[in-house]
Amino acid sequence: MKERELFLLADAALREVIDNITPDQLELPVPEDWVRIPDPTLLDVVAAHAYDEAWVPDVLAGRTIDEVDDKYGGDLLGGDPLAAYDAVNDVATVAVNRAIDPDGVAHLTYGDFPVTEYFQHIAVYRAFQAWSIAKLIGLEFHLRPELVDALWQQVVPQVDGWRAMGVFGPAVEAPAGADRETQLLAITGYWRP
Repeated sequence: MKERELFLLADAALREVIDNITPDQLELPVPEDWVRIPDPTLLDVVAAHAYDEAWVPDVLAGRTIDEVDDKYGGDLLGGDPLAAYDAVNDVATVAVNRAIDPDGVAHLTYGDFPVTEYFQHIAVYRAFQAWSIAKLIGLEFHLRPELVDALWQQVVPQVDGWRAMGVFGPAVEAPAGADRETQLLAITGYWRP
């Protein structure tokens, strides 16, 4: 299932970046559209990703929001946010690597989708967040070529539809001779000269 592989690559990219955050950087302000709360910090972003990761096993098991209830309410990060994120990520990775029914249904807050589409949605989110967080903290980081290729195949053919839903901003022009990562980031509105 190519969508599962896309997810695993994107999730690994996000973890790599989160593992490079220093505790003092957790207080850095981030754009409000990263986490839809007032005055968000990087800690809020890590918390949102931990929450998203925590849901992965239940979503893949076909559980609904009502069945899970408020299992993941409250603080998932505790006193060591970065280690706590890694622990939740480990559980999600194990769940993704189990045998999964590709025709299964993922019950999400915005509707029911095939599991393959769920993987695509959350992979795209994680990959571009990894890149954005890396830029915020000044980390020298590039999406791996296999992730760029997978995103290119999954995103570029339908980028206008995703843009219409507000997932991506307006495309920007990539510089002449830009590599594929830069071209992808430009098409999706992330790259800035």
